[in-house]
Amino acid sequence: MRKLCAGLVVFAWSAATPVTAAELVPGLLFDMGGKFDKSFNEAAYNGAEAFKKKTGIEYLEFEPTNEAQREQALRRMARRGANIIVGVGFSQTSAIETVAKEYPDVKFTLIDGVTEAPNVQSIVFKEHEGSFLVGMLAAMASKTGKVGFVGGMDIPLIRKFACGYEQGAKHAKAGTEVLVNMTGNTSAAWNDPTKGGELARSQFDRGADIVFAAAGATGVGVYQAAKDGGKLAIGVDSNQNHLHPGTMLSSMVKRVDVAIEEAFTDAMNGAWKPGLKVLGLAEDGVGWALDDNNRSLVSAEMESALGAAREAIVAGEIKVTDYSAGNSCDY
Repeated sequence: MRKLCAGLVVFAWSAATPVTAAELVPGLLFDMGGKFDKSFNEAAYNGAEAFKKKTGIEYLEFEPTNEAQREQALRRMARRGANIIVGVGFSQTSAIETVAKEYPDVKFTLIDGVTEAPNVQSIVFKEHEGSFLVGMLAAMASKTGKVGFVGGMDIPLIRKFACGYEQGAKHAKAGTEVLVNMTGNTSAAWNDPTKGGELARSQFDRGADIVFAAAGATGVGVYQAAKDGGKLAIGVDSNQNHLHPGTMLSSMVKRVDVAIEEAFTDAMNGAWKPGLKVLGLAEDGVGWALDDNNRSLVSAEMESALGAAREAIVAGEIKVTDYSAGNSCDY
C-alpha cells in the first residue's frame, strides 16, 4: 500500500517516542450515518481493521446516534487509556477541540476538519480533484448531455464535490448540463436511501442518465434507482463499483482508510505529528475506481483522457476550483 504524503504539513509539536503494541490503545469515533454505510464511515472502519489485521492490536470504537454523544465518547475512550483517537467527519471538530484540551497527552486525528490544537492532526482531502475526474467520465459516458449530482447534508464540503464534478463534466464536454440536489440540512441526510432514490429518479426524469452521489448511506438509494431505471451511477469515498456491477460507472475514492491506518501506525512507531495534511491527486488521497465491475463501461479513450487530466491537475496545468475556499461554483 502506497504511503500517503502530505500536500501541506504544519507542525506545532513533536511526536512521542514509539510505543509497544501493549501500550498502544487506538480509538475510532465514527460520523453519523452508521459504520456500515458502504461509503465514508465504512472506509474508516476498513482502515482500522487493516491496522488491526497487520498488528493484532484491537481498537476502541463508537457509533454516535446523536450529536451530543461525541464529547462523551471521546472522553470515555481517553479514560479507558486510548492514546490515539481518530474522529471521522467535520462535525467532530468542536468535540475534538474541547476534549483535546482536557487530555493534552492524547493524540487526536481529525478527518475532514481543521483545528490548530497542539495535540491534533487534521487531515483534509481535495475532493474537488477526484470529483473533477468522475465528472469528466460522466460527461463522456452520457448519451443525453445531462448528468446529475445528489449530495447528502447541504454543507460546503459536499458542495465541494459537486463543484469539482461540474467542472470536470464541462471540461470534457462544454455543453453538459449538471443537475444538483441536496438531501437535507441535518445529519439525517447521510442515512436516507429512500430520499436519495427519489432525488435520483427526479433527475433521470429531467433527462440525466448518470448520477453521482456524495451522500453516505443515502447514496445506496441513488445506486438502486440507477439500476432499476437502466441508468448509471457513480459512487463515493469507498470503491462502490461492486454494489451494482454494470450500472456503477465508477466511484470517486477518498482514501480515508489509508489515512486512518497510517495515523494508528504512525502513533505506534513514534512518527505521528500534529498539524495539517492535505491529500489530493498528487498524494493518491483521492482518485477514481476502475476494476472488473465497471471495466466494460469505461473505454480506453475515457481512461486515457482521465489519466491525462490527472497528470495536468497534479502539474498545475488544470486548476480545479475549490468551492470551500469560496472561489466559484456559486450554487
